[in-house]
Amino acid sequence: MAAENEFKLNADEKPFDPPGGEKPKATRPRDAATLILVRRGREVMMGQRAKGHVFMPDKWVFPGGRVDPGDARLKAAVELTEETEALLKCGGLIRRPPRAFALAAVRETREEAGLVLGGDQGPDLSKLQFVARAITPPYRPRRFDARFFLADAEAVLAHDEPEPGEELLHTRWFSLDEAEALDLPSITRFVLREVRARLDGQPVDPPFLKWSRGSHTLERLKR
Repeated sequence: MAAENEFKLNADEKPFDPPGGEKPKATRPRDAATLILVRRGREVMMGQRAKGHVFMPDKWVFPGGRVDPGDARLKAAVELTEETEALLKCGGLIRRPPRAFALAAVRETREEAGLVLGGDQGPDLSKLQFVARAITPPYRPRRFDARFFLADAEAVLAHDEPEPGEELLHTRWFSLDEAEALDLPSITRFVLREVRARLDGQPVDPPFLKWSRGSHTLERLKR
């Protein structure tokens, strides 16, 4: 299934095409990280973005956001596995320690969804799998170089019921089929299918989606 997973932009996500054909200067994408929590093997945590957000308003997404400078210095009870760290270094353009991406995903999950990973010593990063990397197209209101992580909720959460977060609305657990029926950004739908393949036991190399010469290109990252 994963080998046949094709990426297609939604109609409202097409590259910006300004009047007269004069495009603004493309900005460098900001590093970002996302965490996909799976419960009981077939449910994922998602939340709906507010209508007023500049980036993907009203869409259902996994918790995540921009990597902050201090994320690399946050505590962790256990560090990333060697394999995950090596995969995070693949694809080039790595400007910060790999652990910063994982810890940003953990922090954003707390801030957006009210879900806490780990105790006083911090989260167990060895429980996080790296599942995908994607760079959004140029000439958009926001550009991100996002890394997606997957973790078993029962193995990483201090508690499995969310408290009110600061940014996502209607945060809740969905079955995989229910999640695919939501109004999703194209990249979220693509990554959700990658997650389904992994949960079905298929060996999957993390995909890397990047924008090149007017379209997305897809390669699979190998350690």
